[in-house]
Amino acid sequence: MEVRSKVYTYRTAVKWMEQKKGTMTCDGKPEIQVATPPEFKGHEGIWSPEDLFVASVNVCVMSTFLSFAERAGLAFSSYRSEAEGRLELVEGKFQITTITVRPHITLPAGSDRAQAKDVIEKAEANCLISHSIKTQVSLEATID
Repeated sequence: MEVRSKVYTYRTAVKWMEQKKGTMTCDGKPEIQVATPPEFKGHEGIWSPEDLFVASVNVCVMSTFLSFAERAGLAFSSYRSEAEGRLELVEGKFQITTITVRPHITLPAGSDRAQAKDVIEKAEANCLISHSIKTQVSLEATID
């Protein structure tokens, strides 16, 4: 039996380009343009650290759901999700205080909605990104 490591390392690099813009890279993956958000005199239409932070929770919940659904034998026909992060000034410092993840899961006719609800709730509870941040993460799932 293969023993998997319990420690993993992830590396990224950023490079300033001009104004309040740069690029983010990671070996073997496409380059992403990044910038300060418009709220902080940055740029429209470019991924900001705030966008990426909220997106990382959203992607993690989906990835964890996919894994748990496979293990549980849960059949579903679609999964999509929106996430919203709230940035607030707390004790003189900005922080993202809450992230609400709103997955929409569509099941084939005759599927067990209770099982799907259980799987998505377990996915959120076991999302490693949620465990790694102090931001409160909440789930508002819709199952059709």
